[in-house]
Amino acid sequence: MNSPDQDQPPRFDVALSVFFPCYNEAENIEPLVRKTRDVLDELVGDWEIIIIDDGSADETGRIADRLGTEDGRIRAVHHEQNRGYGAALRSGFAAATKPYVFYTDGDGQFDITELDKLLERIDQADIISGYRRNRRDGPVRRFNAACWGLLVQRLLGFRCRDVDSAFKLYKREIFDKIRLKSNSALIDAEILARAARAGYTIQTLPVTHLPRIAGVQTGAGLRVVLRAFKELLTLRRDIRGISEHFKV
Repeated sequence: MNSPDQDQPPRFDVALSVFFPCYNEAENIEPLVRKTRDVLDELVGDWEIIIIDDGSADETGRIADRLGTEDGRIRAVHHEQNRGYGAALRSGFAAATKPYVFYTDGDGQFDITELDKLLERIDQADIISGYRRNRRDGPVRRFNAACWGLLVQRLLGFRCRDVDSAFKLYKREIFDKIRLKSNSALIDAEILARAARAGYTIQTLPVTHLPRIAGVQTGAGLRVVLRAFKELLTLRRDIRGISEHFKV
């Protein structure tokens, strides 16, 4: 087990939960977790890593459990069946125990060493969101993502560059104040919209986006997209119609 150098105190006086939503990421999750552990040992003194196994059919769940036995600061949350990206994020936020929570996808397409850029701004906003300055996706996917981002911001009434970027840092208290419902890819927009309407602030900054080196991308499937559009219309009525963003 790696441990921080006692002569080099952590750079940030922050207790941090980090989680990775994963679906069939057996080839990616172990190197990502090991690299993240080393990064966290340098950045913060109190941390935990949570692996959300969203009903994976490969070895993701078993790898996650093994990593947890090697280091008590790492643990896994398992969905018996695949419940969707939104459900995976909701499980991650619910499992987080530290005052700040960060998540990025288990596919390794973001550079975890850039987490310090977000931590440097924790006193400037309640949500720090990294936007992909060099998005490593095809032109059709980039175009669809841009249109989707503009649409959800217009309909839900908030502003944030690169809504669906999976490189975000939040104050944990936000998730005690808002009620999340989305199980689909709409989850990022829902969080931002509900948080903004509850008075929380959002700041963005550029981060590096890397090509996927293993596994299969699933987020752009037709079924996933159609479900997200259906949820968007329902969510708009909820958020813009009545004040149900606070828990009751």
